[in-house]
Amino acid sequence: MPCDTRLTPGQTLAQRMKEVESSLKRLELALGAGQVRINIAPNGAVAFVGWVDRASITDVCAYRTLAAQNSWALRQAVARAEALGGRKVNAAAVAAGHHSHDGGKTWSRH
Repeated sequence: MPCDTRLTPGQTLAQRMKEVESSLKRLELALGAGQVRINIAPNGAVAFVGWVDRASITDVCAYRTLAAQNSWALRQAVARAEALGGRKVNAAAVAAGHHSHDGGKTWSRH
């Protein structure tokens, strides 16, 4: 995934992959604990609200990775967000790269 390949100067791919894995694990724990929540855009895109320890990972990349891993914490957070927000996550919007840089206050495709 693209989030695996954003290397900092002097960082190896293996180090980056470990950093991404560790950050996503912390995100999963925070989702399960309710410290991070999901915001769903009107078009169905997702943003993580309260996620501060990102390691330069975008919301879209984190969502896609955790969804591919069938993360229980992610599924529960999505269910809560869909129930509270009255809208569903749209896989097409996620696949198209719609995202937010401010926790879902504004949305962009680029």
